[in-house]
Amino acid sequence: MGALSFRLPDTKHQRLKELAKSKGVSINHLLEEATTLMLAEFDLKTQFEIRASRGRGNEQRGLELLEKAKHG
Repeated sequence: MGALSFRLPDTKHQRLKELAKSKGVSINHLLEEATTLMLAEFDLKTQFEIRASRGRGNEQRGLELLEKAKHG
């Protein structure tokens, strides 16, 4: 498992502490969940773009559907 260290403004750090506490988890767990969601979204977008590019002239339509799905 890798370790990552980064700086946050004190106000943001405090807000993350409060959010983690309200969920009953550590900040580490909270950030792990957030990155999992972001990576899943990235992977889905990448897969969708690959499939859209394989479409026979329908790449733009595929990307439009992706954008529509992103915004509900």
